[in-house]
Amino acid sequence: MLEINIPEVVAEVTEAFARYERALVANDVEVLDALFWNSPHTLRFGIAENLYGYEAIAAFRSGRPPINLTRRLDNTVIISYGRDLATANTEFRREGSRLTGRQSHVWLRTTEGWRIAAAHVSLMPATRAADRAIADELAIVSTKE
Repeated sequence: MLEINIPEVVAEVTEAFARYERALVANDVEVLDALFWNSPHTLRFGIAENLYGYEAIAAFRSGRPPINLTRRLDNTVIISYGRDLATANTEFRREGSRLTGRQSHVWLRTTEGWRIAAAHVSLMPATRAADRAIADELAIVSTKE
């Protein structure tokens, strides 16, 4: 059975994830490209694109306009599965946006280090009725404490 959340593996992937985030908001395409597994098996499903293979992902990155990249992360969860595989999931919000973004990565240990083997990014409205109800409930609870 796989050992889950080996502390040193989680720390390594957390560092790789932080490096990715810094490169993303700085539009450091060289680092972003380096952090994706250079393989035809790598994929990235984005807001409006499905990219199959490292070359397609690198081409997307080089052509993406570097506007409105600053964002705030929430609820980041990194889990390792054994010593060579991990996932990183987070929610994000761009400044001035009413949308909540979700990002998922599958990280793979390679001979070059930790690399993203699969990525998914999606957006959802931030003002769903269920979210408002939960926020209202939390506000009521916090005022009673």
